Amino acid sequence: MNKQTNIIIVLLLLSGTCFAQLTDLARIEYTYFPQEQSDNSFRRFRTFINVPIKLKEDTYLVPGFEYRNVNLKFEDVVPFSREDLDRFQSFSLSLGYTQKISEEWRIGAKLGTTVTSNFSTGSATSNDYVHTGALYFINDKTNEGLDKPWRLIVGGRYDTESGRPFPLPFVNYYKEFHPDWSYTLGVPKSNIKRYFGKDRRHILQSFVTLDGFYANIQDNVDVAIPAGEFETAESISMTVALFGVGYEYCFTKHLVFYIYAGHTIINDIRLRDGDRDDVFTINDRNTFYGRSGIKFKI
Repeated sequence: MNKQTNIIIVLLLLSGTCFAQLTDLARIEYTYFPQEQSDNSFRRFRTFINVPIKLKEDTYLVPGFEYRNVNLKFEDVVPFSREDLDRFQSFSLSLGYTQKISEEWRIGAKLGTTVTSNFSTGSATSNDYVHTGALYFINDKTNEGLDKPWRLIVGGRYDTESGRPFPLPFVNYYKEFHPDWSYTLGVPKSNIKRYFGKDRRHILQSFVTLDGFYANIQDNVDVAIPAGEFETAESISMTVALFGVGYEYCFTKHLVFYIYAGHTIINDIRLRDGDRDDVFTINDRNTFYGRSGIKFKI
């Protein structure tokens, strides 16, 4: 990869979510997983686009936009009304910036805002907004002719989603240890890849990763508790950790089809109150997970 490509990789890390591949310019994706021992299921449509803009040598901006539509099929008998809890949407805008600070290191920063809600009132409210910020340091050795190229990215991400804002760590170490093999170690994703065929068009991988979503609940939800009283739920969240395998087919150098299948090791869907404390766990049984889509990459 050339110097400009490596800079853009940094920018896409800043403008995209942590669960995106670092080199993606655009993506259309569908996720589905049923809930074990339940008629519930989770479906998500997701698309995003990132547009790098060169300001001057070694200095770039990249605006990004992402849209998510989550359908939570809700069939279990629960102690609250399920009305307006089956559809959640989010709209995200972000802006990344990067520049070189030494011969070895590059710095990157990102700011973003997401509107995420069930939009039961028909428009956004102040509680629907989530603000994010991130700071990264990058040491990239993938374009220096090494026998085993590598890249290290360390940093942190700050958001207001948790209700108790604090920095979340980000670590990503990538290495090509063989002409047909590479691995990535880090948080929120680690994987190992094997490349096949002419121009490495076929790619198999095994991975461990995180996924999830958060949304405000407009109008709130009253949840009956055993004491005969009610607690008020103001948001919904899902936290998933999973392992699995994936396949990618490269139609061209830049256009790729992918499909991933796995099984969760953590599957926590819950309603939360205004302090982000748990009110009700909708499902926490581990289950099958599937994701597929098309991406346009560098």
